[in-house]
Amino acid sequence: MNDQGKAYWSATLRLLGGILAVWFVCSFGAGILFADALNSIKLGGYPLGFWFAHQGSIYIFIALIFFYAKKMGDIDRQFDVHED
Repeated sequence: MNDQGKAYWSATLRLLGGILAVWFVCSFGAGILFADALNSIKLGGYPLGFWFAHQGSIYIFIALIFFYAKKMGDIDRQFDVHED
């Protein structure tokens, strides 16, 4: 693999690592680990920890899919491996 290929792979892994970290914090952290602390906050009448466990994690996961698609397109254009 040449230097540009290594840089492309590194940028892709860095993006995936960041997205997985956000996903983990929002789904496991906010929905389970910090649920008791977040439940003191109400969102739409529901405790925030409960909301993250049931709906918030899904909304964030969908947002992460669009963010990933946008950022991968940017990385592909940066390394000139994009599709026309």
